[in-house]
Amino acid sequence: MTPEPPEDFRRPHQPTGVDHPPPERERDELSIPEGFGTRPDPLTVPTSQFTASVDPANPFDPSDPVAAGSEATTDPARSGNRRHAGTDRPSLFAHHPFRILGLLFVLFGLVVIGGGYLWLNSEANPSGPKGAQVIVAVPKGAGLSSFAGTLQKDGVIDSSLAFRIWISVHGDPGVFAGSYAFNKNDSFGTVKSVLANGPNVFDLEVLPGFTVSEVATRVGQIPGHDGTKFKALATGDSLHSSWQPAGVTSLDGLLGTGRYQLLPGETNTQLLTQMIDRFDKQANSANLSSRAGALGLTPYQAITLASIVEKEGVIQKNLGPVARVILNRLSKNMPLQMDSTVLYSEGRDGGPVTSKDLKLQTTYNTYLHNGFTPTPICFPAPAALEAALNPPVGAWLYFVVVESDGTEAFADTYAQQLANQAVAAKRGLS
Repeated sequence: MTPEPPEDFRRPHQPTGVDHPPPERERDELSIPEGFGTRPDPLTVPTSQFTASVDPANPFDPSDPVAAGSEATTDPARSGNRRHAGTDRPSLFAHHPFRILGLLFVLFGLVVIGGGYLWLNSEANPSGPKGAQVIVAVPKGAGLSSFAGTLQKDGVIDSSLAFRIWISVHGDPGVFAGSYAFNKNDSFGTVKSVLANGPNVFDLEVLPGFTVSEVATRVGQIPGHDGTKFKALATGDSLHSSWQPAGVTSLDGLLGTGRYQLLPGETNTQLLTQMIDRFDKQANSANLSSRAGALGLTPYQAITLASIVEKEGVIQKNLGPVARVILNRLSKNMPLQMDSTVLYSEGRDGGPVTSKDLKLQTTYNTYLHNGFTPTPICFPAPAALEAALNPPVGAWLYFVVVESDGTEAFADTYAQQLANQAVAAKRGLS
């Protein structure tokens, strides 16, 4: 009898069509883990998404030895998970120091920008009331930088740098030559508005020899002023000089010469008041009342004399002798025969006087009427007023221009006058 082969030897030769389950040991070695290949239930939520409720009175899990205060677990996986989720986790900036520097730079920039804005706003809109008025003159060719420096120097603004920055943002209105009136503590917006409208302070020059009519013409050329209204006010009866006698309404001869500044909003009344006050100072400085009395004249007559001297003498060296000629003629009851008085009645300043002019029927025609004119014929300079109050001694009754520079020759007699006129004619001056 043939011996039976061992079990392991016979297994491979088992018929393939017969289902013989493998031995238990072999099935264990080849078994697939439970649940492998099984599709998850879509309605099932993993337990890791749930959070166990914690008792506020006992927030520690008694099953967790670490949380409960027992010794740390020795489970490597558990320990590793705690290190990853706990305080040992690396900081966001631990390995990126440049991130810290970048963050600090951004914060610094925000602080600078915010502080700069607050500073610029405080400079552009200063607190407190407006200060004193300041007149700033801008020369030709001046730019915004130099003008801003002038505004700071004169106290209109506190910072020229802030003003230039503000203007670069809000627009440059341009700077035109001329004079501007500002107030200390003005806002940048106010300064820009004034600049945009151009100069608002204007100079008015009242030269010796000017009349009310001539000044009115120049006043009318200044923005915001009306020359016709100025003349009406200066020849009306609403404003008076202390030297003006009763019945006289014109301020001719009674306004001070020199330069005046017309400020924004200044009225004709304010301007004329300044002119009257300036002449009063000049007259008082010359001691007009007492010195006129010493000559046998009223103060108003002395002013009228000075006005004729101003027109007829023209240059300094002629003034005193011309004043003496006028006083000598008055003392002899002679007509003054001054061309300037006839020209005044015609509203002219200089030029030839014809025979027709000499026949003009007006109280200002000193060829036809003896004595002074009803009013002064111009505004005399302080030098002319001084010459009228202190004329040199002399017997002169005549004079005529004999030099191209205006020098006059004076004569005691008419014969001498004719000789001087011949010299003037020969030089082409008659």
